[in-house]
Amino acid sequence: MAKNTKDHENTAKLTPQREAVLQVIRAREDHPTANEIFEAARAILPAISYATVYNSLRYFRETGLVREINFGDSASRYDGITERHDHAICTNCRKLVDFDCNEADDLMRAAARKSRFKPERVYLTLMGLCPDCRDVTN
Repeated sequence: MAKNTKDHENTAKLTPQREAVLQVIRAREDHPTANEIFEAARAILPAISYATVYNSLRYFRETGLVREINFGDSASRYDGITERHDHAICTNCRKLVDFDCNEADDLMRAAARKSRFKPERVYLTLMGLCPDCRDVTN
């Protein structure tokens, strides 16, 4: 995936600690938690602190380099793919996967008509059983 100009501007002057955190997030496809990011970043920079990881995550979220995904009562997850896409989360094992729903724009317009809100963006989250958990329960 090609970096856009904004990504380049925001990553041009990162500290080694922030570079390590961003490297961890972008290398993973499983939407890690802050604790998982901390453990992986420590493998790169053993002296990195949890506070540094947490502050880096806040910085990346605020600059748009990382998307925070929060599902209520569980730990936030972090996604290095910031382009619009949707997620499915398993209610049993908590596996989180990306998918694209081309009909999301139609759904957003329908929701806007019903709510009378002016839409800005929509992210869909499908909650249910992943194929692995579904196979176990059948």
